[in-house]
Amino acid sequence: MSKRVIIAGGGTGGHIFPALAIANALKKKEPDMDILFVGANGKMEMEKVPEAGYPISGIDIAGYNRSSIIKNFALPYKLIKSILQVKKIFKSFKPEAAIGVGGYSSFPVLRYAQSKGIPTFIHESNSFAGKSNMLLGKKATRIFTASDGMEKFFPSDRLLQTGNPVRKNVVANTISREEGLAFFGLDTRYTTVLVTGGSLGAMSMNEAVDSGISLLIKNQIQLIWQTGKSFAAQAAVHAAESKLIWTGEFISKMEYAYAAADIVVSRSGSVLYELCVVKKPVIFIPYPHAAEDHQTLNAENLVKKNAAIMIPDKDARDKMVPEILALAKNKPEQEILKNNIGKLAVVDADEKIATEILKTLNG
Repeated sequence: MSKRVIIAGGGTGGHIFPALAIANALKKKEPDMDILFVGANGKMEMEKVPEAGYPISGIDIAGYNRSSIIKNFALPYKLIKSILQVKKIFKSFKPEAAIGVGGYSSFPVLRYAQSKGIPTFIHESNSFAGKSNMLLGKKATRIFTASDGMEKFFPSDRLLQTGNPVRKNVVANTISREEGLAFFGLDTRYTTVLVTGGSLGAMSMNEAVDSGISLLIKNQIQLIWQTGKSFAAQAAVHAAESKLIWTGEFISKMEYAYAAADIVVSRSGSVLYELCVVKKPVIFIPYPHAAEDHQTLNAENLVKKNAAIMIPDKDARDKMVPEILALAKNKPEQEILKNNIGKLAVVDADEKIATEILKTLNG
């Protein structure tokens, strides 16, 4: 009889893509395994997971809103409703294990699994653990972490540092710079900068590019600019005016963007671990409202190792474009950053996690 596993989490690509990497590694080792994803209704996992070939069930759950206290009044109701939905999913699917990768749906799914004595596994991708994961970690079977020093958040006897799962199309990327640039219709003669605020976009980064775009073009800097949905139309105007600019709300073939880019400007959530693998000079603009400011801590870990540059979000509008121009002109610094960030790459985290989960399932 095939094993049945639930994977819960999502909200952003930083949670979804590692989750899919774990699912693929489990299926590689146990092809008959039944895997069901559970996500938050209305979030991007409800689209991206089926595109990857896995079934997903949605629950009505949301996180704490730090910008509007009024919007949090419905949270207790949503949590109770989501737990009832999870109970129904478990009764139908009968999972033998539950894996949480972060995101709104992780907590009710793993909490319910723990109440029923079902083995639970957590992957914590950040260097500062979230409150939900810390709470779940008290009863988790195994806790996988991307970075070291996590004993201050979780029981040390159940911790395993695995690194962060990275998409295989990124790990095994053999696309040349020329092929990458051709994919976006750009010129091989110019320095190319990938600006990505993540799957949802980043307003501060978009506004920084928007205000400094004439300076970038003047210095013959090419842009691959992932804007998110809200800024896509405004950015498209610039792309229509210059052959040096490609814009889009979402890049589905990110391996081409990584291949084309000479420099990357990015948030510093889970994507940080992909950027270690692709070995490119990076300027991080941490999202300032992430729980416990973990994106800043993630970026600082690399800055201390001379493996990246960091600009606080509040300074992005004034400093991001000048920093891009300075780095574009400084080839020796680019090489130092590339070499140092490459030393931090982990390419088999998904396999390590899958192996540990199957140890438990196989007794």
